[in-house]
Amino acid sequence: MKTAGLTMMEKIFLNDNLGVLQFPEWMTNCNISHFITTRSGGVSERNFASMNPGLYTTDLPENIVENRRILCDALRIDPCQLITPHQVHSDRIVVIDRTWLEQNESDRKLSLEGVDALMTNVPDVFVTVSTADCVPVLLYASDKQAVAAVHAGWRGTVAAIVQKTIRKMVAVYGCDVSFLQVAIGPSISLQSFEVGAELVDVFRASALWAPGDVETLFWLNPATRKYHIDLWRANRLLSYYEGVQEPHIFQSDLCTYEHADELFSARRLGIHSGRILSGISIHRS
Repeated sequence: MKTAGLTMMEKIFLNDNLGVLQFPEWMTNCNISHFITTRSGGVSERNFASMNPGLYTTDLPENIVENRRILCDALRIDPCQLITPHQVHSDRIVVIDRTWLEQNESDRKLSLEGVDALMTNVPDVFVTVSTADCVPVLLYASDKQAVAAVHAGWRGTVAAIVQKTIRKMVAVYGCDVSFLQVAIGPSISLQSFEVGAELVDVFRASALWAPGDVETLFWLNPATRKYHIDLWRANRLLSYYEGVQEPHIFQSDLCTYEHADELFSARRLGIHSGRILSGISIHRS
């Protein structure tokens, strides 16, 4: 699968059936691994078919476990190395360090409740987020060998979760933002994200975007007289405002709603459907 836009995503197969998307800018980077799952390669059925690794969906639990096992086997990692939070559209960020990894399973699970971003500099640990129209954002600090995964729906975007994650990476790891790379994954596009005027007012009132920029986030469809919001541009601008260089911001330009046959879209398939998992990991030196 390729799509026209700022970045042409590449679809590769980790085994005979399991297809994932990757950003070409990172495919030759020997220091990190990353993936974005598609709908192919799993065991789930109907609106969860077939690769649904979403822990907090209404899919059969045994199918979710098997899908994650298939993914981990293809990545050649243990399932405990695939870390996914229970997202609630918050701005909470958890640092996955060796102390966190040494906790028992119950404490680790509890610490991931109500969390929408993870960051780590521990090798061979995949920090991940699950989405089905919301924006997955992967970050890589090449100078400090640290990574992060962020779930940025419209609530998280207005809560500036991407900006806050960048700031936390700087605070915890001492990253130089000029080296930071940001990858905006498949999610709902401006053309498909129709919203009410009240949500446009929320964005305007947030004061996150420069006055001249905020209006570029909206499009009023002349046929329907309905507003649309560009979450991709919103998060690009927030990254840029934090000091990320424009050439270091990659965007898939791939709409989940338009490609619901290959990617999960809650708006098209309904809330009781599968989730895309986006993950990134640092390699062991």
